[in-house]
Amino acid sequence: MSGTFVGMPAFPEAAREAVGDRTLRANLRHATHTIRAKRAAAVAEVSDWAQLREAGKRIKDHTLRRLDHYLVQLEEAVTAAGGTVHWAADADEANRIVAALVKETGESEVVKVKSMATQEIGLNEALEAEGIRAYETDLAELIVQLGRDRPSHILVPAIHRNRGEIRDIFAREMSAWGLPAPEGLTDTPAELAEAARLHLREKFLRAKVGISGANFMVAETGTLVVVESEGNGRMCLTLPETLISVVGIEKLVPTWRDLEVFLQTLPRSSTAERMNPYTSTWTGTTDGDGPRTFHLVLLDNGRTDTLADEVGRQALRCIRCSACLNVCPVYERAGGHAYGSVYPGPIGAILSPQLRGTGSEIDASLPYASSLCGACYEVCPVAIDIPEVLVHLRERVVQGGPVTREGNKVVVKPAKGHAAERAAMRAARWAFGRPGALRAGQRLASRTRGLHPRTLPGPGRAWSASRDLPAVPAEPFRDWWQRTNGGTADGTSGEGAAK
Repeated sequence: MSGTFVGMPAFPEAAREAVGDRTLRANLRHATHTIRAKRAAAVAEVSDWAQLREAGKRIKDHTLRRLDHYLVQLEEAVTAAGGTVHWAADADEANRIVAALVKETGESEVVKVKSMATQEIGLNEALEAEGIRAYETDLAELIVQLGRDRPSHILVPAIHRNRGEIRDIFAREMSAWGLPAPEGLTDTPAELAEAARLHLREKFLRAKVGISGANFMVAETGTLVVVESEGNGRMCLTLPETLISVVGIEKLVPTWRDLEVFLQTLPRSSTAERMNPYTSTWTGTTDGDGPRTFHLVLLDNGRTDTLADEVGRQALRCIRCSACLNVCPVYERAGGHAYGSVYPGPIGAILSPQLRGTGSEIDASLPYASSLCGACYEVCPVAIDIPEVLVHLRERVVQGGPVTREGNKVVVKPAKGHAAERAAMRAARWAFGRPGALRAGQRLASRTRGLHPRTLPGPGRAWSASRDLPAVPAEPFRDWWQRTNGGTADGTSGEGAAK
């Protein structure tokens, strides 16, 4: 990826500051609770949701196992339909390709469809450095751009802003980017939406180059798919003369039949709609219909490295629905900015450290940005076991070990600050590997239970300040089992004990 947000601290420090912002917490709580309730109702309407979820998981896993085959098939289909395919190994290469393509048109402005991939590579900043101005057209992305801000949510980038803040941003900043906000603008949603609509319309009609991502790519036909709720994407995809799409290589599905599954699960999991109001598909170019020139930039940027990890690769199933963010108690209180990545929340905590590596302080802290409650896994429409990957990445942070970076097998060193954790795990491994030592330790702990502290010392004090330490039983389980003959000597049957 293009690196962490400049100046961002590690997650614990950033989250500590965020939870002290009462306005931010109120905005997040209201938005996430509303979205999650609507999503639950939309999912409950589908009697075969579990089967759709399993189908989505299997389709994604099958595609990832044969990604090399389907990428070649996609390239051939896109080329046959009149498009041009470019391959980008990393963010810098992708940005160079896009900037060069825009310059070839002679234009210095582009309109953009909301795209996580272009945020990931820092495309807007790269284009600005080349003298090209990129205009975000999604309403929430527009708010973020005008406010010189960062997105804090996958689906609702401006979730951390309330209506009053948005009105102030429009009134203050719109004139510097195009059509000014109307005089006397209020914070009613209808007026804010109309101000954005008027501001963007002249850009849609003037722009010669559009830039998008894609929710899905269909390998058998070379078709790209964008789903949205506002219609701005449809304008960017059809009006410009040149369309450039930057898409992660994991967004593939083999066939249109496979696409059917995700067009049912994505809208219900994201916007709680039965289907997206706008589902745009395009296959290459067609005379007299849409852009005359189409370029597809296929982005790796750490994805094949992630694919090499048998546990972590399931993060590549993600269809960017953001359901995991809306149920996460950590995200609800800390917000997206604390994650230091364009991918916030639970999915960001497992995806960003794999795409970027765990070498930075921010990325080493992200696998710990979770309570491991499992709510994220329960709502994921492609059954990504996020808690499993979090624990897997925590082990990598603490222990180091072999990983794949830029296609090469390397051994990463343990992150700093985890010496005590490593020592504790080694001690536990030693004890569990020696039954006699484990039994002696258990008996000692039971016999000294009256001397045990109620809170942990040192760094553990923060953990036990809000939790009760588990009480040590008066007798180890092994001793109880031997004394009671497996629970039968005290009048309890073995069958009952097993229950």
